[in-house]
Amino acid sequence: MSALGRVVRAGVGRRRVQTAVMIMTTLMAVTASFLAAGLLVASQAPFDHAFAQQRGAHLTARFDGAKVTAAELTATAHAKGVTAAAGPFRTVAVRARTASSSDILPEGVDLPPVTVAGRAEAGGGVDRVDLVSGTWLTGPGQIVVAKDTLPVEPGTRLTFPDAPGSPTLTVVGVARSVTGTADAWVTPARAASLAAPGGAPEYEMLYRLAAAETDTQVAAGRAALTAAVPKGALTGSQSYLTVRQEKTANAKAFVPFLAAFGVLGLLLSVLVIGIVVSGAVGAATRRIGILKSLGFTPAQVVRAYVGQALVPAAVGCALGLVVGHLLAVPVLAEVGEAFDGPAASIPLWIDVAVPATALVLVACAALVPALRAGRLRTVAAITTGRTPGTGRGRLARRLTGRLALPPAVGLGLAGPFARPARSATMAAAVVFGAAAVTFGVGLALTLGAVQSDRMLNSAGSVVVGTGGGQAPPGAQAVHVGGGPEEPKADPAEIAAALRAQRGTGRFYGTTRAEVSASGITGATTVVAYQGDASWAGPPMVSGDWLDGPGQAVVTTRFLKAAGIRVGDTVTLTEQGRHVTVRIVGEAFFTEGEGMELLTPTSTLTALGLDATPGQYDVETEPGTELTRYLTALNDRLDPLGAVALANTDDESSVIVAMDALIGTLTLMLVVVAGLGVLNTVVLDTRDRVHDLGVLKALGMAPRQTVTMVVTSVAGIGLVAGAVAVPVGVALHHYVTPFMGDAVGMTLPPSHVAVYDAPELALLALGGLVIAVAGALLPAGWAARTRTATALRTE
Repeated sequence: MSALGRVVRAGVGRRRVQTAVMIMTTLMAVTASFLAAGLLVASQAPFDHAFAQQRGAHLTARFDGAKVTAAELTATAHAKGVTAAAGPFRTVAVRARTASSSDILPEGVDLPPVTVAGRAEAGGGVDRVDLVSGTWLTGPGQIVVAKDTLPVEPGTRLTFPDAPGSPTLTVVGVARSVTGTADAWVTPARAASLAAPGGAPEYEMLYRLAAAETDTQVAAGRAALTAAVPKGALTGSQSYLTVRQEKTANAKAFVPFLAAFGVLGLLLSVLVIGIVVSGAVGAATRRIGILKSLGFTPAQVVRAYVGQALVPAAVGCALGLVVGHLLAVPVLAEVGEAFDGPAASIPLWIDVAVPATALVLVACAALVPALRAGRLRTVAAITTGRTPGTGRGRLARRLTGRLALPPAVGLGLAGPFARPARSATMAAAVVFGAAAVTFGVGLALTLGAVQSDRMLNSAGSVVVGTGGGQAPPGAQAVHVGGGPEEPKADPAEIAAALRAQRGTGRFYGTTRAEVSASGITGATTVVAYQGDASWAGPPMVSGDWLDGPGQAVVTTRFLKAAGIRVGDTVTLTEQGRHVTVRIVGEAFFTEGEGMELLTPTSTLTALGLDATPGQYDVETEPGTELTRYLTALNDRLDPLGAVALANTDDESSVIVAMDALIGTLTLMLVVVAGLGVLNTVVLDTRDRVHDLGVLKALGMAPRQTVTMVVTSVAGIGLVAGAVAVPVGVALHHYVTPFMGDAVGMTLPPSHVAVYDAPELALLALGGLVIAVAGALLPAGWAARTRTATALRTE
């Protein structure tokens, strides 16, 4: 080993505390940065690969055949910005019923409505449909269903009782369109025969655009198509970006806060490593002079101190990559499952780019103090002591000496002014740590609010089921042939029982139905409300809650999928009946992938559907004992055929994982900040060890020594905490909207403004806690130092 290598190895081994600090800082920074960059790239890779392989449609558009002809639609292939097109395909919304038994479903099961497209071939220049099993269509008596749309398999026979002649078709294949352009496919002639006689035809066109990287570019393509057809002919559209967002939402939700933690970690790494190397240079001035006297050139001295930073940083980078890969596995496995492929993997260039960036930053941080070491003159370095000049901090010591404070406290408060630059860097480290705590607490509060509000009808404490096959949230109730469906309990009787039961506060009823909605492919779940549900409605992003007939509330994701805004209308269709509802509000909820439509029960009545509530949600009066209430209420409901249960919601595993990761990264940042404080106090204590010996000789007790050292950082911690809180709050308010955008949702204001005054006051003390915790160990070392040993040290 060369002389330079021996110096580097000796420096790393001798300064174990500083080595541990540098390993921890780079480990944390690389872990967060690797996860952020890796998840962002890897989460969308399976979709992008499938989209390119199947030549997916950038834009799926639906047209009203009463306002535009098939020939006019064919001509839109030459619209501005369009590079390829497929269609027009005749589409029709129908309901199917199983006409044969299978391992999945028996005969006679009514299935949800589906959008069927008339398409002759699976291939083509746009949206090549990928067969998962079975074969493509060869005749009019066949149908191919989209994967994960209907619970059927090849060989199943489906009948369509509402179509002319009630035709029966055989499922010959299961296929996948990468952007979900249809729920099922039949021959063009069969699609026309499935439509209700006398109705206006509906068409679908699939487009690839020259520019489609952003929402703005896709919107420009949509505008060009709108201008190319008669007014009102375009009834709906879907961007491939919306589909990609839905497929990768859970993984991408991690990216914004991971990126924030990564940036915090990298900045803190640069700061702490700069502190460590600067302190090492200051503490080893005499050693540097000796090295130069032995023949080391200034360049070799610089390389020696940069190397002493890069070695532990490289260890931290390696550990950060290992931890990052382990944390990414469960998230990326879910992305791979969405495309029936292996778990997505983080590309190799991320494994190289992230640690390389971290090492470059470490080298830059270490270079400045290393250059100072290289410029030291040999004689001056050998003869210079470590104790700071007596002039620095003299005014502060005089001021604190005039205060009615114990001497140890006064000396501690004046201590930071002896080395103001070192104190400022320590304060910056504490600011980073305390800001991370504020940021992490805010994220936890936001995710807690999301966990509470993600499911509909979660505000009540009691749920009353009325029977009649009403499905629980997230499930589809189907009627199996062989007997009449059990009727729901009389809503008037249930309402009377609830009002008569002591402890009932307020309640409302809901029911569900599957219908077709304009602009949305496949079935749309409608949740219909009876009674005042404003107290339990989902949090509103914009607009208002339901207060009259003909209204609807949906999420941001629904609005984007349908290409509409609050104030626009949506047409609901069921068995030839049409009802138009106006979107009066944008709400936040994730039940049903956020694609459910909320409306009064009068909307279902207008569609000819059963609007009898299948569930009542009840809020009990304050102080009501829930178990006794349920027992008494069930005594009243049992004769009516209804049952009351406690309202419980399952936790989202994704949110639980995010909370755990946020807590881990916050703790790591706090530990790094605390280690930065520890390193700074160790350097300061060693520099002042002779002064400590003098104070001990004059009678300072060990407890007073601890008090003096801790007090020297307490003031810095208080100031840093006060600065860190607004920084952390601002970072939280900046990052959380991006987390909503990542999953196609807009977070309501109440989920962003989550800090209360008492919480902010406690968070402001975070800087004090970090500073004191970091100073306790060196304070103990200083207290245990023997007086004679301290006096002999220069």
